[in-house]
Amino acid sequence: MPTIQALKKKLRGIRSTQKIAQAMKTASTVKFSKLNSIYDEYSKYSEEYRSLYLDYSAEYNSHFAAKNTDAPICLIVITANKGMCGNFNSQMLKFVDELLNNSKEQYLLVACGKKAENHFEQREIKVEEAFTFSDIPKYEEAYELFSYITSALKSGKISAAKIAYPEYSNMMSQTPTLCDLFAANDDKKTTKEKIAPLYFPDKDAVISGTADKLMAAFIFAKILETALGAQAATLLTMRSAYDTASEYSVKLESEINRKRQSQVTADVIETSTEYSQENE
Repeated sequence: MPTIQALKKKLRGIRSTQKIAQAMKTASTVKFSKLNSIYDEYSKYSEEYRSLYLDYSAEYNSHFAAKNTDAPICLIVITANKGMCGNFNSQMLKFVDELLNNSKEQYLLVACGKKAENHFEQREIKVEEAFTFSDIPKYEEAYELFSYITSALKSGKISAAKIAYPEYSNMMSQTPTLCDLFAANDDKKTTKEKIAPLYFPDKDAVISGTADKLMAAFIFAKILETALGAQAATLLTMRSAYDTASEYSVKLESEINRKRQSQVTADVIETSTEYSQENE
């Protein structure tokens, strides 16, 4: 049976964990709130951009045409930088591992997030390039990744690009997803007749002037989505850790009080017995 001193030591450790979880929960709440606001506003903008890209995918894909069609496909893997977010990173990396093991495609890996970078390093899987984004990502960070991809396409290093990222549904659900960066619009169904566009000053100028913005916006949206999911997962994990620590703390306090009461009772009985024996 543990002593009162041992229980008190354990209680101090639990309370320390409780304070850390509370601090991390507060920080995640602030970051999640800010990211959610940014994502809600930006996703509408991004969806319109992506819709425009898909409507004229033939023209835009020609702008991003690969110089070497036999080159490997660039696989961009996006995770969080930190742990303490439940199975957010692990399920994403498990998804990528299964993809790499079961696919016949040749991939050139780009790791985005320290967890992805560390994962591949531990498994001695070569990563061509690594990027680290802020907890609240900036557009400039996404554009740096976009610039690398387009440069690799033009140099013949890659033939296409895909993004593996945790698609955000809600706070409780983020699903590992793979999507083509340069997607065709074959599967996009619409009941509206496509109106022939009017280009000014000319078609090439419009396509080349908007292609980079459309693609960079799409990449930034996926990075934002990952960051939002990471903060949601961290918030829920820290909330659960705080609640668990609180419950355990109450149990320990009750056990300490019971032991203290038992000890006091035993001392009273012992004193009373000794007093009775002395007066016999």
